[in-house]
Amino acid sequence: MKKFPSLPRIANAPPELLDGGHLWLQEKVDGANIRFSVAQSGMIVFGDRSRVYRTKEPPAPYHHAVRHIRERFDREAFLSVADDPESFVFFGEAMHHHTIDYDWERTPSFLGFDIWSAEREEFLPLDTAERAFVRLKLDPVNTVEKEARAVDFDSDTYEIPQSAWYDGLAEGIGVKNKNGTRAKLLHPRFREVEETVPLTGDPTTLAKRYATDRRIEKIVEKCRDREIPITFDAVYDRLVEDIVREEHKELYHAEMTVDMREFRSEVAAHTRKYLADQV
Repeated sequence: MKKFPSLPRIANAPPELLDGGHLWLQEKVDGANIRFSVAQSGMIVFGDRSRVYRTKEPPAPYHHAVRHIRERFDREAFLSVADDPESFVFFGEAMHHHTIDYDWERTPSFLGFDIWSAEREEFLPLDTAERAFVRLKLDPVNTVEKEARAVDFDSDTYEIPQSAWYDGLAEGIGVKNKNGTRAKLLHPRFREVEETVPLTGDPTTLAKRYATDRRIEKIVEKCRDREIPITFDAVYDRLVEDIVREEHKELYHAEMTVDMREFRSEVAAHTRKYLADQV
């Protein structure tokens, strides 16, 4: 599977990026790299920045994005137009909490930004990729500006815009030209990753903090909206994914000492109690 495209800082970008032509400026989102391809059978194979998971699931922090893609990606539409589906690789971000606390209700679990064609040995044109994501029922990263003149772009004076996914500044922008040359310009606030306070508390306390009735209620409502049977497995799996997505910054801190197996067990207990009492 094609590896992730390089995205150097704008100061280290190849000189041809700004030599001429036109640029696309896209919001640089604070997610985790995820890529996928589709086999002839229709099975979706996932990978992160460094590994491809052909025979097993990606790590837990990616499960929310994997489910999102599996449930929404229009395989029938894709397979109807792709003679060799495995020659395409879709690149994007799994949107869970790192530095920026996005509005998780409006931020999709996956935002796509590139599609690689092995047959053409190049990335699809940016406008083509954007339309393809939409047609295949996945959200592309939002484009801030199309066809900006490269010679007019000044990274020293450019003002990073507001994010489309929360009420605050974007992490930065991706600067791309039609030849596939690209770079990133980060807002000074996000150039260095914020320190995270190590999480404290026993699994019972943390499960009570995160597996709230309101959070479980929202999962149940989403299942009903999508006509998914309200079973323990359906609610519990989505609840864990929801917690990991929104609380990733704390739960996966390097200095964390919480036993995740016990934590999941406590979350399961909360789920069973809620379903027994309410559903």
